Amino acid sequence: MHVENKRSIENKRLKEEILKIYNDNKKRYGAPKIYKILINQGEFISLKRVQRFMNDLGIKSIVCKKYKPHSSKTKLEERENILKRDFSTTIINEKWVTDITYIHTLRDGWCYLASVMDLHNRKIIGYAFDKVMDTDLAIRAVKNAYECQKPGEQVILHSAQ
Repeated sequence: MHVENKRSIENKRLKEEILKIYNDNKKRYGAPKIYKILINQGEFISLKRVQRFMNDLGIKSIVCKKYKPHSSKTKLEERENILKRDFSTTIINEKWVTDITYIHTLRDGWCYLASVMDLHNRKIIGYAFDKVMDTDLAIRAVKNAYECQKPGEQVILHSAQ
């Protein structure tokens, strides 16, 4: 007959508590946060022990790496700023602006949404979404806007670069 000792009973209880804290916090908390919660609950446990138990349970936190833009070695050609911060319009398809938004997804990591907005009605008139941010992404967004709107020749397209 097998009798569990005090240490194995305590380990089992702590593992159940760690799993509960982990699940209650949408599986986002790692060992340091779980450790702090256990200490605040009056448990006597080390961070190393929490890490070991999490490893035993096969659980780990969801980590969102911050986006770090890498510098481009190519020199950008200076362009004239036609708008000069005058974003007022009188008709649609007079002035368009572009932007790229960084979106973090769990499956694909960082993804990018390029959009084109008509300044007259402030509506998104074209967009493109991709896992890589390159010239093709921006061009696809502008083409999408052009196909949808069929503007005349006088539309001004403004972008940060």
